[in-house]
Amino acid sequence: MNKQIEAALNDQISKEASSSQYYLSMASWAEVNGLSGTAFFMYSHADEERFHMLKLVKFVNERGGRAVIPKIAQPPSDFDSVHRMFELLLAHELTVTAAINEVVDICLKEKDYTTHNFMQWYVSEQMEEEALARSILDKLRLIGNEKGGMYLFDREILEIANSTENAPKIKG
Repeated sequence: MNKQIEAALNDQISKEASSSQYYLSMASWAEVNGLSGTAFFMYSHADEERFHMLKLVKFVNERGGRAVIPKIAQPPSDFDSVHRMFELLLAHELTVTAAINEVVDICLKEKDYTTHNFMQWYVSEQMEEEALARSILDKLRLIGNEKGGMYLFDREILEIANSTENAPKIKG
């Protein structure tokens, strides 16, 4: 495996691991604040990000590189509101999208079309992640500070999490 691509993929492994921890922290905050649906959504999202990391780890190792399991910085543990939490989630996903696009760019420059093809799954996944975050923020904007609306939102986001929970599993 090309060393520049291996380094870029290991950097992405770190980003996916950090994402998992970030969403796990959001899940814990939501759970402590009585938002069980939101907590379940975030726990599921944390698992999904870990899956993204594992998929990269396996790819790097199978292609002759060496995946490095990163040390992870502690994520924030307090969020002002559900709305703010999802704003942070969207901002984070946009950062991850930019990082994935950078890996794709390196693949094209290095003419590594196998890794480029592999990364297309992540490109598609990020489009879905961003769209989901934006639609959730749209709902939260409609609700505003209305407690009844927040109760219904928390129930609805549980349904969203249940519908997306069947993420593909790593085959080994």
